[in-house]
Amino acid sequence: MRTVTVVLGSRSYPILIGTATLPKLGSHCASMGLGTRCALITDTNVGPLFASYTQEVLRKSGFDPILITVPAGEESKSLGVAAKCYDLMAEHRLERTSFVIALGGGVVGDLAGFVAATYLRGIDFVQVPTTLLAQVDSSVGGKVGVNLKAGKNLVGAFHQPRLVVCDLKTLITLPEREFRAGLAEIFKYGIIYDDVFFEKLESNLSHLLWKDRKFLAEVVARCCEIKAEVVAQDETETGLRTILNFGHTIGHAIESAFGYGAYLHGEAISIGQVVAAMVSSRLTKLPHGDVERIRCLFERAQLPTTITLGAAQLKRLEAAMRLDKKVSDGTVKFVLSERIGTASWGHPVEMELIRSVLQEIRAETSPDGSKA
Repeated sequence: MRTVTVVLGSRSYPILIGTATLPKLGSHCASMGLGTRCALITDTNVGPLFASYTQEVLRKSGFDPILITVPAGEESKSLGVAAKCYDLMAEHRLERTSFVIALGGGVVGDLAGFVAATYLRGIDFVQVPTTLLAQVDSSVGGKVGVNLKAGKNLVGAFHQPRLVVCDLKTLITLPEREFRAGLAEIFKYGIIYDDVFFEKLESNLSHLLWKDRKFLAEVVARCCEIKAEVVAQDETETGLRTILNFGHTIGHAIESAFGYGAYLHGEAISIGQVVAAMVSSRLTKLPHGDVERIRCLFERAQLPTTITLGAAQLKRLEAAMRLDKKVSDGTVKFVLSERIGTASWGHPVEMELIRSVLQEIRAETSPDGSKA
């Protein structure tokens, strides 16, 4: 088992990474002195696979979990679903000493973390991510929240977990499309922070695609290390932490413009990172060779790097970008790269340039397979 620590003073916490960490969840929670009563929040995809076993593991360590299962999908990241969670927790008399466990992917983690941050003005929570994307990114760092009709993550909080437990065996059940979508966040860390890591991913991509456990554990740990280093320096995203949003301004807008579900989050930010790289080549002089390396790595992982937007979709995309949390005084701000392994934030980007790049990467077919 590998352990990565997010260093935040009295709120520091460990990330446990291995192939037998879920069976020890109860003992790890007990060692942290968490209260005996908890809400286990999961969804209709993950619940049938792991919920009963997780409840059993918790009970063996003296915990009394209640199970809350929400519908799978981005639509569950809503104030309405959060309210249903509050009602069930109140009905079962969960108290300030109780805690929440998020068992699932990024949607469950964001929702459960938001519920924990706001129920009784904040109770403890534990992340048990079961998707690759959640293990390397969304479960770490304490950003929790829900969506509004206007856009993603517009309501939320910073609420750090007490513990993150990544069991690589849970990835066995992950659909191939979901697994590949998680690679987009992995590639991001190399682009923005670690050129050696990026080179290692280029050279060993086949080992990732084969789900080689030793290499997968190394990759998940490195991603968590990078995010932990960034979060420790800028917990509430007032500066450095913003680099973690590379490709997300466009990515979130794509999800909104096409309707949640048409593109998985990782697929949308795959396109977003290619756009950010191309914008970087114009504004921060990212070498053309680096742009092509970035594009090539996403393509080798069979992630999308092109998109076709109709007039209505382009209008929705631009509106979503203007609602992005990184917009300041009405100006869209991008995270850009000067070379692979570095990134900087706060770059104003004109909508005209964004439209130009989107036209350059126009796909020959629409998402449904029809001719564009």
